[in-house]
Amino acid sequence: MMAALRRLYARLEERFGRYRRQILYLIFGGLTTAIDWAVTFALYHFWIDATDAPRALVHVADVIAWVAAVLFAYVTNRRWVFGSSRTGVGPVAGELLTFAGGRVLTLLLQEAIIFLFVTWLGLNKYLFRILAAVLVIILNYVFSKLFVFRRRQ
Repeated sequence: MMAALRRLYARLEERFGRYRRQILYLIFGGLTTAIDWAVTFALYHFWIDATDAPRALVHVADVIAWVAAVLFAYVTNRRWVFGSSRTGVGPVAGELLTFAGGRVLTLLLQEAIIFLFVTWLGLNKYLFRILAAVLVIILNYVFSKLFVFRRRQ
């Protein structure tokens, strides 16, 4: 019985090791989304609604929340998902700018999908928001792995 448990544990450890980055990326991606939503809704409630600010400020609140989420995602992806070892202001700043640039591109893609399928074609906004989010998550991972946190030779 103990031998069987050891084999099972070894298999789980091997599987987790093989998919470590993907699992951690999903965990921290979920936390990034939670931060984005928490900051967004806090700003909506305590800033816009509480002060009778112009409704157009929702876009400013969205940008502030996006920046907070991207900074959190960068730190967690750098440290725990991809284990970047770059040091110094220049290399780290370049890495952060590349990371943020990739996130801007996928944000624009997401908004284009929403515009095309929801605004223009009038299809279900929830379905296409979810589909766009799934595509963005996948592309953000690929972009981070291939361009931002790639291993230097």
